[in-house]
Amino acid sequence: MLVDSHCHLDLLEREQMPIDEVVEEASAAGVDHMLCVSVSIERFGPMMRLIEPHAQISASVGVHPDGTDVHEPNEDELVALAGMDRVVAIGETGLDYYRVEGDTGWQRERFRRHIRAARACGKPLIVHTRQAKADTLRLLREEGAAEAGGVLHCFTEDWDMARQAMDLGFYISFSGIVTFRNATDLKDVARRMPADRLLVETDSPYLAPVPRRGKINRPAWVRHVAGHLAELRGESLESVAAVTTENFYTLFSCARRGRSAATTPM
Repeated sequence: MLVDSHCHLDLLEREQMPIDEVVEEASAAGVDHMLCVSVSIERFGPMMRLIEPHAQISASVGVHPDGTDVHEPNEDELVALAGMDRVVAIGETGLDYYRVEGDTGWQRERFRRHIRAARACGKPLIVHTRQAKADTLRLLREEGAAEAGGVLHCFTEDWDMARQAMDLGFYISFSGIVTFRNATDLKDVARRMPADRLLVETDSPYLAPVPRRGKINRPAWVRHVAGHLAELRGESLESVAAVTTENFYTLFSCARRGRSAATTPM
């Protein structure tokens, strides 16, 4: 049994991959649950309608740090939307200095609002961080993010950042990037991770893992991520699947435990 802790099923639909087929494929691969992550308020409503028929899919609400020319929700709006059935987290949110030039103050203000909303509603944060280590950690501390907890998703940073995030009560999630041959430093972080803070994800439709690299990613392929982590850590796929699944439901405590793949053999 596996969980894809971060995917964008609404974006897969835009790639002509119907959600019914995606869910069926995931179930056949032993993926019991998926967390469909919001990137904007404009897309949130259609995303919720898309996943509604599928009990094994949870959702988040938030605005991606790269998003421009999008609606900027205030804290009250985020809290209200987070109260909807199936919404288990705030995000994705965070800081991304890789794609943004010039003043990034608006990213930090957006991030602060999301952290405050997570604290207010008592749901964890899904944090995106890229080339923004110092500011990400600083804002998490300044805004009391430890009170909400959360995950640094699609982790690509160093062990020091992982350690500091875990000190704040955060989990670390690995995507297909960890399977890439040149991801040497990231593989080392994966080896050093305590089992009780480990999550796996696809971030589909992006970042397909080896041996599917270059293709449109999908939740079924989280199995490749978990399998690679098992090899790195000298553990079995079954043990990595079990611990990352339990970690998911511990962090996202409002998520319904999936049904479709519960008896699928690993």
